[in-house]
Amino acid sequence: MPVDTSWSFTPGVLVAVAGYGLVYGLRWRRARAEGGARAASGWRAAAWALGLLGLLVALVSPLDALGEQLASAHMVQHLLVADLVPIALTLGLTRWILRPATRRIQWLERRAGPFGHPAFGVVAYVGAMWLWHVPYFYDAALAHSGVHVLEHLSFAAAGLLYWWHLLSPIRSRMRLGGMGPVIYMASTKVLVGLLGIVLAFAPHLIYDGYGTTGTRWGLTPLDDLHVAGLIMALEQSIVMGIALVYLFTRMLAEADREDERAERYEAASPVS
Repeated sequence: MPVDTSWSFTPGVLVAVAGYGLVYGLRWRRARAEGGARAASGWRAAAWALGLLGLLVALVSPLDALGEQLASAHMVQHLLVADLVPIALTLGLTRWILRPATRRIQWLERRAGPFGHPAFGVVAYVGAMWLWHVPYFYDAALAHSGVHVLEHLSFAAAGLLYWWHLLSPIRSRMRLGGMGPVIYMASTKVLVGLLGIVLAFAPHLIYDGYGTTGTRWGLTPLDDLHVAGLIMALEQSIVMGIALVYLFTRMLAEADREDERAERYEAASPVS
């Protein structure tokens, strides 16, 4: 069967990405001028740019058209929007860059109540992944553009909330400590990885949106479904491993800074 690899130059997406880039660039430049490289380093700007590039790949490049024809391409699109883009955008932020919005973020966290708790981040992320892979909702997203947009917004919101609790540069009153990040990551990625395994070993087609006969790029619809499941399971494992290494490294760095503060305090304290 023929495969459409056209670009989807959706004006709304292009305007949004340009706006995100402009606002961040102006704030990064000011933070850099005020606080130097520690306040706004080059790698933070690169991470933000990578996040915006991920949005363009997911929603503008041929991947968007392929996602309506191949379950495997659709899966890559989902994982970009829910994982890789939120990770990159969150890593692009620092306390200094967020300084104008810090009080609003903390106020929102207090007002959110249980919805601001990390446990809700797990529920939102896992729930969005499982819900949108229920056949009825999955096929509806393929058949109706409005539902497809809602699907993408759900993944983006759940992904941003989930990764914010892990990577936020602002110290939250409910910040995960000790083994919290490990449990947070493991519980989520195992549950979503299980969904990938279910899709990878499905004995028959689950979705009707891609047809039931023929091949695209040498894949039957069932083969394509299996590849999509494998992509999900593998991505969850890789992301979890990399994230845990990053969190462990950050934990060591924070411990070193605490030790330095304690040493300076002891040195400044008068000897009795």
